[in-house]
Amino acid sequence: MADITYTLEDEVAVVSLNSGENRFNLDFVDTFINVIDEIENNTDARTLVVTSSHEKIFSNGIDLDWLSNLVKDGKMEEVKHFLYRQNEMFKKVATCPMIAIASISGHAFAGGAILCCAFDFRLMRSDRGYFCFPEVDLGIPFLPGMLELLKSAIPLYKMDEMQYLGLRLTAEECEKHHIITKACHRDDLMRETMAFARRFNKDRKTIGEMKRRMNRYIVKTMDTEDVEYIERGRLV
Repeated sequence: MADITYTLEDEVAVVSLNSGENRFNLDFVDTFINVIDEIENNTDARTLVVTSSHEKIFSNGIDLDWLSNLVKDGKMEEVKHFLYRQNEMFKKVATCPMIAIASISGHAFAGGAILCCAFDFRLMRSDRGYFCFPEVDLGIPFLPGMLELLKSAIPLYKMDEMQYLGLRLTAEECEKHHIITKACHRDDLMRETMAFARRFNKDRKTIGEMKRRMNRYIVKTMDTEDVEYIERGRLV
């Protein structure tokens, strides 16, 4: 069972990813979605902060060993189900009626970096950690919906370099290119994140509608184009 917990600090819900490198498999994704649903339906939180308890890693993305075993065993329906649920996780963050902030406490690679792009704002640890999309070297092109997420968070000129070269960016480089709001030393990251989060004491209904409108192309692409790629097995 994936270990994902949350605490409430005034009207800020702080989610902690506690599953080692926080790699995405079906258990992790389902648990993540359930935790966000719990916060949305059973608390009055107006801001969502997600961080990791791992001392070096925010998330290393998809659990490729787990997924490749499914493919090897011919369990393609399970692979499809996972990909749809992963998209649900991305959409959950992008459309939840709270300002969502990623407090990137270490390396964010591949799917972990894509997840960060679903948040409204990102702060990142400056003394350790890279933000990177290594898919080009893994031979795994992005699904169209993932590309829409990247476009929402990364300037196109930098997105091209990151996607085609697999560049590893430091927090300072991410801040320079406006991918994150602020680079912070580990000792200051959560204090800075919480101070930033408390600024957004806004009406949930309004924030939710604003996010749904702003991110409608992400949702539409995942619900249409991604379905075509997933159903036809056009993943590489």
